[in-house]
Amino acid sequence: MARRQSSSSKPSIAIIGAGLAGLRCADVLVQNGIRVTVIEARDRIGGRVHQERLPGGRAVVDLGPNWIHGTDDNPIFDIAKHTNTAAGSLDSNVWVHDHLGDLMSQEDGQRCSAMVWDLVQQAFEHSNAHGAETHADKSLLDFVRERITAMIPESDGEFAKKRETVLRLAEMWGTFVGSPVSQQSLKYFWLEECLEGENLFCAGTYKKILDHIAAPAMAGADIMLNAKVTEITHPPQSGNKVKVQLDGGRHLLFDEVVVTAPLGWLKRHPEAFNPRLPARLTKAINSIGYGCLEKVYVTFPTAFWLVGTKMSGFIEWITPTYAPSNPRRWHQDAFELGSLSAPDNHPTLLFYTFGEQSKHMTSTLAQLTTEAERTAFLTDFFQPYYSLLPNYSAESSDCHPLGFLATEWLNDELAGNGSYSNFQVGLENGDKDIEIMREGLPDQGIWFAGEHTAPFVAVGTATGAYWSGEMVGKRIIEAYARVEQS
Repeated sequence: MARRQSSSSKPSIAIIGAGLAGLRCADVLVQNGIRVTVIEARDRIGGRVHQERLPGGRAVVDLGPNWIHGTDDNPIFDIAKHTNTAAGSLDSNVWVHDHLGDLMSQEDGQRCSAMVWDLVQQAFEHSNAHGAETHADKSLLDFVRERITAMIPESDGEFAKKRETVLRLAEMWGTFVGSPVSQQSLKYFWLEECLEGENLFCAGTYKKILDHIAAPAMAGADIMLNAKVTEITHPPQSGNKVKVQLDGGRHLLFDEVVVTAPLGWLKRHPEAFNPRLPARLTKAINSIGYGCLEKVYVTFPTAFWLVGTKMSGFIEWITPTYAPSNPRRWHQDAFELGSLSAPDNHPTLLFYTFGEQSKHMTSTLAQLTTEAERTAFLTDFFQPYYSLLPNYSAESSDCHPLGFLATEWLNDELAGNGSYSNFQVGLENGDKDIEIMREGLPDQGIWFAGEHTAPFVAVGTATGAYWSGEMVGKRIIEAYARVEQS
């Protein structure tokens, strides 16, 4: 760590971004008596961890992460328990509508869904064991197509129909990574694995979790909101400060700068670093994919689909051919939230979109200037699906949405115009790319944190963001401790 000077004073550290990574990093540094300034371009903390109230005032919901991926040794799960945040497994029922809109029997739907998850598990095992020799252009979809012939042999009287159904249903994996399965790297599919344990839906939202993580930084750091960073000048000379330029001309000097901007922002703003980042680091940033997962909450006066039925849990509409508003036949995937445990249940369908559908929806919404226009567009798009649910009647007010709440991360520059990192076909050195971003440029006072620099078991998750900030904070403390000891 050649640039660090032995000094009796504590270093001054800037953290760019007040998301989970930045807030946790600030916590670690503040605990060790280090002067920390958190610079945030938004008018709030949290980054992509953010909540809004549904139309009609029914409930507050997450616009960003609303899952806790893994319960074994997961600090986010521990914080959820500590803050009494409701989080649990969703009903495991799966209800599948075929391409004509007909509801498959629950037995058949569950069986096909189980096959998809079996294939996903096989893909994880294959990638872990054979990733090194797997061709970079091979996708998860390629793997599914190969393995499905053994899973559903020709001796099955309906093998062709069953294979086609499972292939179509496999598209739902796109809601986990924010990109189509045809673009998911098989070589680096192992990097999509999460912590052991359950995947829990955070019914109580991430609000109390965020507040708990933010509390030390809010109390002990200087928090600058509405402060957009335009340039970071990192001189290679030993002992020189790192200059952070803000929108409006103001600049600040620090000993170290931790950049927690999303991966998508780093991709779009290479000019923000002066001098430019080294070629290998730039290549790493550009090599890892950045997803476009979006959410649309559709809330109703009542959960009409639950009345006298068992339709709770996950609902799929595979390759719909019956929806004029969806000529590309994008797969639809929703969780119904009416069957959550009280008091966190509410009559809402949560749709996830990804890939080209996300781009279509967010680009259209960006062009609509009134709430009435946006509501009309979203009604036209989603009505073909919720109208197939039990008890639906166009004449019943219970079946008319109170409103829609749609995320638009693709339109959000500060979110990097997307959601989170993923691993797409063509990727040659994904694990090394993550490690290079994780290492950063400590000798020039530049460190990186965020879900894209997380431990491999948590890349792309809120837990990963939290851990990445913690790791950088500890590394900075250790670096200065070594200087003081020398």
